[in-house]
Amino acid sequence: MEHEMQSGIRRAPTLFLGAALGAVTTLPLIALFYLGAQLAALPFVPFDLFDWLARVLPGNVITRGIDTMVTAIQLLGLGPISAVAKTIEQATGVVMVIAGGALIGAGIVVGMRRTRWSGAPIGGVLGALAFLAVAAIELNLNSANIGSMPVALLWLAIMIFGWARLLGAWLTRAEAPGPMPATTGDYRAERRAFLTRLVGGSIGVAVAAVGIGRWLELQQQASGAGRSLATLATPTPPVSGAPALGVEPTPFASLTEQATLRDRLLPAPGTRPELTATKDFYRIDIDTLPPVVDGASWKLQVSGLFERPRALTLSDLIAYPSVTQPITQGCISNPIAGDLIGTVNYTGTRLRDVLKDLGLRPEARALAITAVDGFYEWVPLEELMDPRTLLVYGMNGETLTVDHGFPLRIFIPNHYGMKQPKWITALEAINREGRGYWVDRGWSATAYPQIMAVIDTVAKDRIENGRVPIGGIAWAGDRGIRKVEIQVDNGPWAEAMLRTPPLGPMTWVQWRYDWPVVPGRHVFRVRATEGTGALQTPVVQDTYPDGATGYHAITVSF
Repeated sequence: MEHEMQSGIRRAPTLFLGAALGAVTTLPLIALFYLGAQLAALPFVPFDLFDWLARVLPGNVITRGIDTMVTAIQLLGLGPISAVAKTIEQATGVVMVIAGGALIGAGIVVGMRRTRWSGAPIGGVLGALAFLAVAAIELNLNSANIGSMPVALLWLAIMIFGWARLLGAWLTRAEAPGPMPATTGDYRAERRAFLTRLVGGSIGVAVAAVGIGRWLELQQQASGAGRSLATLATPTPPVSGAPALGVEPTPFASLTEQATLRDRLLPAPGTRPELTATKDFYRIDIDTLPPVVDGASWKLQVSGLFERPRALTLSDLIAYPSVTQPITQGCISNPIAGDLIGTVNYTGTRLRDVLKDLGLRPEARALAITAVDGFYEWVPLEELMDPRTLLVYGMNGETLTVDHGFPLRIFIPNHYGMKQPKWITALEAINREGRGYWVDRGWSATAYPQIMAVIDTVAKDRIENGRVPIGGIAWAGDRGIRKVEIQVDNGPWAEAMLRTPPLGPMTWVQWRYDWPVVPGRHVFRVRATEGTGALQTPVVQDTYPDGATGYHAITVSF
């Protein structure tokens, strides 16, 4: 080594060093992408990369990934399925970019070994190729926003090309960190000092950029809430200080008058709330981050088989008679006893009112729906004219949040959420059947909810008179629930009490059963009968392609 030092011969970096520095130096790059996204709505490459892959990979691959992730979250008890799943998706996007940085670092080393070039020009070439790949992904993913892409692409070019060229220069310096050292010990000390400065500087820049970006994100969220929250016509109390949109309240139907609700059966302690808070309502969609839409400039483009097609603003939609209806909505990926389901009050206008006003032509057979994130679905004519089908702009007394589809989503009775797009931008009346995003990937063409019943609680700490309260919910879309039954071990089925009337004809119903306690270890099962008289099937079926089936059972010791 001393001979090499004195003769001026330099070793090429190792592949491990190239990959390691490539990975470490992507941390500030990712942090700067994040800062740019918060400062100027520039692309955040890690999440966009994940979103693009989720759109182009074969449907069976995506389906296996969804099922595996949901199963793991539930088995490990990691928390709410939708929130944890989004975190996993986001982390995966970040890891993919770090892995890409490691590959580029290793590629620079290979180039240095096989050519006479130093690391900087090789890094420049690889950086240019990486930019072209990222640019193609961004153009494909954000084709609807092509007008804003030149600035975004310039930003990406500077960041990616500059990072890769610097990485190449750093790898060259890693083996020649300063003036020619006299001894091996000097060389190693200088090399170690340089790498320490590089790694420390990378981490420092990353922490600073993330900190500033996070502060900006919190400021934007607070500011956005002040602009977008509005008291709408729902039975829930309004948010204090929220600006009104001028809609007249929709009264409760007689089925759910307040006096009647107060006199109902008390749910078993530990049963989930009858009405789900907006912050707790599940979020499942095809985006790592929800699309942020400017409500002031947003318009719903209505086209196709109409006599008077036109673009509608949010104010135009609010001007139609408003309707508020409590609904339960579930995800087709919800496993037995999963939390991808909730009950909220939706406020909006009847879709049929809008269609009639715009002159839907007789030959129209369906409505094709497009969302800002590229999601698409269609609604057949009979469901278009269902008075319960709503263009929704309000949720639990406020305008829709960004997470849940602001400024507009649709609600169609008796379907899982996969058939109900959020962030809607366009409606087209067509004379044929349309296409569905998840249907094209192998999921159910109809997505009718399966009958389900769940045990939420066996309240061991609330035993009274020798009986333990057991409770949960049951749901069957718009078909309602006629009966819920409980089985203990392999004994006879006993009918539970229903908390009726439910909040509405399209919501879940809470049930309760007070079981006389018998010491020991017991298995409790639950099943439901829907309003048509159909009994829930005991056959266990995974969520793909038609939704999970089977009885929910839990084991409890007394």
